Formats: sequence, structure tokens, C-alpha cells
Amino acid sequence: MARVKLVLEYDGTNYVGWQIQQNGSSVQGRVQLALQQLLGEPVPIFAAGRTDSGVHARGQVVAFDSPRQLPLKAYWMGLNSLLPDDIAVVKAEEVRPDFDPRRWSKGKRYRYLVSNRRSRSPHRRHTHWEIFLPLALGPMQEASKHLLGRHDFSAFRAADCQAAHAMREIGKVDVTGTAGDEIAVVVEGTAFLKHMVRNIVGSLMEIGRARQPPTWLKDVLDGRDRTKAGSTAPPHGLSLEEVFYGEGPRDGDAHDD
Repeated sequence: MARVKLVLEYDGTNYVGWQIQQNGSSVQGRVQLALQQLLGEPVPIFAAGRTDSGVHARGQVVAFDSPRQLPLKAYWMGLNSLLPDDIAVVKAEEVRPDFDPRRWSKGKRYRYLVSNRRSRSPHRRHTHWEIFLPLALGPMQEASKHLLGRHDFSAFRAADCQAAHAMREIGKVDVTGTAGDEIAVVVEGTAFLKHMVRNIVGSLMEIGRARQPPTWLKDVLDGRDRTKAGSTAPPHGLSLEEVFYGEGPRDGDAHDD
């Protein structure tokens, strides 16, 4: 029995999130259904992390144990013929039997997109948070530096986050783009709390709108009080871009936005 690793890309607009739930269609459910059709029996799959309703992915990683010996192209081309248009396998490979996409993850990269045009954009409505007032990139870039390193990110976790603690390490926060057009916030870290990236983005937008100075973000971080931070950015601007791996499992716990 071979363990197969898949890299998935999906548009999360029409799904309740990655994880199977009772209240609607999930990405996990659609992938497992396609696998069952391909392999002739139910096959559980395990993911690098959960994405919320409306959140997208370009690099979600999953693994499963295949009961049949098939060529790798069957898990790529075959599954894509069975999956809906908004979910696709972009890579398939056989991995070690003990590979675990969650436990082996060394970190993740998320990208959040903001449309800063003066009017709404029909082409961006499912992939960008539309903010019509001009944003100041310089102050957001200055503020983002306060997030780098290992900190207690309690101020940026969801109220119902189940993680045992809020200590997380962020290695990169880039704010790029053009005020008045598209702005991207890219965050890389070893692990994330529930809604952590979206809460960071919501707080950066307070600074971009000149409602708060760049130093305010450090005060929020140090204060560890979620009520002092900005609002949670809408889910549809967020995409899981890549999951990073080494040669084996890592220590610590994680929860994905």
C-alpha cells in the first residue's frame, strides 16, 4: 500500500472550508469522493491544515494510503477528470509511509489580496478584499516589522481558537503592491493560530487607512488583547500558497487560518 502526497489548488468560494462539515459541501469531501470513484472504495485523506469557508489554496498538501498500485498520473489526470472545476491536483508523488502532511510541516506561506481601486471590481470580488479609500503602504510596511520573530500572538487569535498556547514564530511579512490598485500581504511562519493571518491583515489595514500609527501594532502585540486589534479581514482574500517540508516531523503544535 503506497502513501501518496498531493498538492491541491482550489477556489474556496463555494465551500464551507477544507474540513467535512454537516452544513454544506467541503473541499475535503469533494476530494474524498473523487478518490472513491477512482479507487473503488472510500479512502480517508489527511491535510496540512484546515482552511475556512471562502479561503482559497494554491498549495494545500494532502496524503492518503492508496489500496491500489496506480501510476502517479492517475492521481493527477485521473482525479482532475473527477473533480469539479474549482478544485485541481497540481502535483502527485509517492512518499514515505510515515509522511504526515500536518506533523511534518516546517511552515506555511499565506497571501492576502486587497483591491484598492476607487470602484468595485467584478473580477476580484471572490479573491480580494475591496477597500476603496487609498491605503498608505509605507506605514503598513513599517508596522509589519514588529511581527517578525517569536511572540505571543494572543491579540491575533480567534476567540474560539483551540490551540494550547499562542506562541508562534513569523519569519516574513511583506506588504507589496500599489496604492489605488492591488496590495498583497504575504506572511510566512512555522505555524498559525486560527484567523491569525486575517486578524493581522485587518490590523494592518487600520494603519493603512491612517486610523492608527505603525507603532500601534507593537502595542497590540504586546498587550495580547484581541479586542484591541483590528477587525478580522474577510476570508475570500486569503490563500494558502505553500507548505514547507523537511526530512521528517517537527515539534510543536499548529492551527491553520
